[in-house]
Amino acid sequence: MAVLMRVLTVNPGSSSLKVSLLDPDDTLLAEDSAPGHEIAGIVGEMPASPDAIGVRFVHGGTDYTEPILIDAAVTKHLQGLADLAPLHQPASLHALSEITAALPGVPAVACFDTAFHATLPDAAATYALPSEWRTRFNLRRYGFHGLSFSYAVRRVGALLGGRPARMVICHLGSGASLCAVADGRSVDTTMGFTPLEGLIMASRAGSIDPGIPLWLIKHGLSAEDVNSALERDSGLRGLTGTGDMRRIRDLAEQRDVNALAALDAYHHRLRACAAAMTASLGGLDALVFTGGVGEHDASVRMRLAEDLAYLGVSIDPDRNGTVEGDTEITAADAVVRTLVVAAREDLEIASGVRRVLRS
Repeated sequence: MAVLMRVLTVNPGSSSLKVSLLDPDDTLLAEDSAPGHEIAGIVGEMPASPDAIGVRFVHGGTDYTEPILIDAAVTKHLQGLADLAPLHQPASLHALSEITAALPGVPAVACFDTAFHATLPDAAATYALPSEWRTRFNLRRYGFHGLSFSYAVRRVGALLGGRPARMVICHLGSGASLCAVADGRSVDTTMGFTPLEGLIMASRAGSIDPGIPLWLIKHGLSAEDVNSALERDSGLRGLTGTGDMRRIRDLAEQRDVNALAALDAYHHRLRACAAAMTASLGGLDALVFTGGVGEHDASVRMRLAEDLAYLGVSIDPDRNGTVEGDTEITAADAVVRTLVVAAREDLEIASGVRRVLRS
């Protein structure tokens, strides 16, 4: 298999599917998205046939810390991880089944969001739980959004002509997490065993007292109902009725009490987690925004910059308000560099596919 190849990347979200065809120099030949997770029709409309397929999987567990060629054994193992990422893992498995049926004989590679966080030190990865539980069930902090973080690290290095030693990367979207990156390696992150931990998200609660779900189950709710609510009906949606940050922003401008309170809670958690990531690094050289909200919401960027001003973060209001593509928005007198980078998980997936097939 030649290293120079066209790669079809398949990126299932919790309610959508994005497919991109990249030529050997990573030029985007075509992309498409569809509600749900249906491949039918998308592949047939591509301008060229791919030489390889890359599928994003949120969870690789402890066994898969690098991209891997998919076979029946790998697929079975990934099925066993589905309950750890119920919004995404089943979607990726379904997309894999559809794409391999549409393109029989084309090699497929799984690329994992958890892989970037394989470098987490034990202190950051360990839960203070009984040893028998941790060993039997592999209970540890895995971290997610790794494909986005990995790409952002490479892109920031290219934009600045060198990689900052200490970066906090903010992947803010429907799902959201932060990562502390030291010399290109993940050393701390806000998501943990599942994507539920950490920030307030569109429909996920983020970190809560673990006694709350136990209390709810004890008082009559089923474990399934509690899990579904924490994944799908909490976060911004639970606070305002919608998980769409643009809609919440509009409501806040109308002085809607719930929207204003939700934004305050969102930023309180974001500020606290960003400060914690900085503490894990022992300082901060660059703050990076990516993901749908991170790339497009100037207010979120400005408010976090103001919250972190004591660390030397300051952004230029004009540059922040006119972001187009990958750019730096640092104020002239700031100590910390601040950048906005478009999330390009497709490029990171394609890179992983080529590494696997090269070997």
